[in-house]
Amino acid sequence: MLGKLSLDQIEQVLHSQVLGRIGCHSGNRTYIVPITYAYDGERIICHSANGLKIQMMRENPEVCFEVEQVENLANWQSVIAWGRYEELQEEQANQAIKQLVDRILPLIVSTTINLSHTEEQILQGKPYEPLPQTVIFCIHLLEKSGRFEKR
Repeated sequence: MLGKLSLDQIEQVLHSQVLGRIGCHSGNRTYIVPITYAYDGERIICHSANGLKIQMMRENPEVCFEVEQVENLANWQSVIAWGRYEELQEEQANQAIKQLVDRILPLIVSTTINLSHTEEQILQGKPYEPLPQTVIFCIHLLEKSGRFEKR
């Protein structure tokens, strides 16, 4: 059976996952890229190096975000959300990166994982000190839609 997710189901998928995809568009070019994230009930919180997706979102802050929960090809849920990109600074960035690290850290199960400079700072209890190439940002979600298949 195919169907639409309820708002509660959409929220559950957004809260339960940590890997999603950002779709951005600028200058006649569309770019879709995977990213780790935390969801606070209103915003998708992320950090990234200052590269193509950041450049494109600065030029056009209207973005799309996609996440899915897949058991197998006949049992899945998918959420698409549209929102607005915003870079975070100072205390907002500190709070956001702490939320992100708190969400992702319990899922790191390998001793070979190398944490980013930002994540190391947070784990050591230090305030976030941005590196020149690191951008802390959020996507304010304005519209959400979800679909599922269940057999």
